[in-house]
Amino acid sequence: MWESVAASVAGMMVAMAAAAPTPPVAAAVDATPVLTSTPFGALPEQSVTHTVTISGRGTLTATRVTFTTTADLDGVIAQAEPGRCAASPRVVVCDLGDLLLGAAAAAPRVTITGRIRPGVPPGTVIRNRVSVTSVESTATGPRVASNAYLLPGSMATATATAADPALESPAVASAVRPPGRSLRVPAVAAAVIGAIAAAVLLTRRRLRRRHDLPLRPAVTTRHRDPM
Repeated sequence: MWESVAASVAGMMVAMAAAAPTPPVAAAVDATPVLTSTPFGALPEQSVTHTVTISGRGTLTATRVTFTTTADLDGVIAQAEPGRCAASPRVVVCDLGDLLLGAAAAAPRVTITGRIRPGVPPGTVIRNRVSVTSVESTATGPRVASNAYLLPGSMATATATAADPALESPAVASAVRPPGRSLRVPAVAAAVIGAIAAAVLLTRRRLRRRHDLPLRPAVTTRHRDPM
């Protein structure tokens, strides 16, 4: 009796498992961010526009775009289509919500404008980076795009150039040039001339001493006249 009951229960469980709907397999999402900076290589006090577009296929859930830069931007304005943004001089965060990527849908877009703050020193590397995250990217990691450029000039090079005597005027360069063979000959000549002058001066002093000595009186020997 118990065996028949167990067999019937097992049969019911198998039937229920077969009737249960199979969860759909999530389609793979292909999302690629593209970052464009115009003009590329913007200088301090120059306006620049960064545009981020997301292309691909699939659905992104709770999509967030994060833009960062290594040079402060003044007057930052950020707009997302769709979504909204929060901006600061170096970081812009935009929440775009759920996105459907595909040929029929317009590519989501984020536009960031501003002016590079004056005072950025020459030789600074300005790096712009954008990352796209969503629920689907939890396992795969964020999708990233970036660009970078070097501001013209270099403070280290400028300092070295100003301190290099070879690049200064000839008069200054000759004044700071280290002594070499060309300066040894005048030094030897000066030493010889000094020695000759000292010898002449010593000879003059000796002659003066001889002339200043008192003259000895002449000695006369008198003899008696025998007469």
